[in-house]
Amino acid sequence: MPIHPTAIVDAKATLGDVEVGPYAIIGPDVELADGVVVHAHAVVTGPTRVGPETRIFSFACVGGDPQDLKYKGERTTLEIGARNTIREYVTLNRGTAQGGGVTRVGDDNLFMAQVHVAHDAQVGSRCVFANSAAIAGHVIVQDNAVLGGLSGVHQHARVGRLAMIGAGTMASLDIPPFSIAQGDRAKLFGVNIIGLRRAGLDSARIELLRSVWRELFGGSSPLRMSAERFREAYRDVPEVVELATFILGSTRGVCRATSAHEDAD
Repeated sequence: MPIHPTAIVDAKATLGDVEVGPYAIIGPDVELADGVVVHAHAVVTGPTRVGPETRIFSFACVGGDPQDLKYKGERTTLEIGARNTIREYVTLNRGTAQGGGVTRVGDDNLFMAQVHVAHDAQVGSRCVFANSAAIAGHVIVQDNAVLGGLSGVHQHARVGRLAMIGAGTMASLDIPPFSIAQGDRAKLFGVNIIGLRRAGLDSARIELLRSVWRELFGGSSPLRMSAERFREAYRDVPEVVELATFILGSTRGVCRATSAHEDAD
């Protein structure tokens, strides 16, 4: 695949069968796997590894130094999986020594224009980050999560699998799996029914999960006590176990529901 003559590719970069557009910059310690496309004016600096068939669009900055005052030039990395789409002006920063040293992105994610992924963040696979969504340092985003446009996630918070964060939301606490969150500061508004259907859950399983979710976040018992009870009572239902385990594993605190929540059908 072609490398445009105006592109700047460092001699210490390792390139597979890739395409690099006009005026793009590929720095040292960058590894691009086969099928990667770097569009015009994009910048990839290292140490960064980019998996196969990932597309990096114009003016994206991938692998830049972490935006953290504690960073003093330590060798840290960014690892990106396969088939990711990284649109215009996206910034993906490397990790920090204090945070484990690695920012990781899984496979098949879509990062729309102007998204920011900060140092030491851990992003799963098949996630969608809409335009200008931003996650702070050390944030964990699990598989199949959706972050709406202009949303933000506070440092060290977690976003659970198949969760959906609405546009303009500020999530300062953990967003549980399968949940919809909206607002500043975010509140839960029910179960992500559409996401669960797309993930292949049948109607009976979804209805059970809705019932458990409502009791967890709308019942009178303390949240952790309810989570422990449901994890034991439904130990043969993986989604209930996952939801309860996520709640019990929270160190930052879990986002709570509004008084009148509605599932998204």
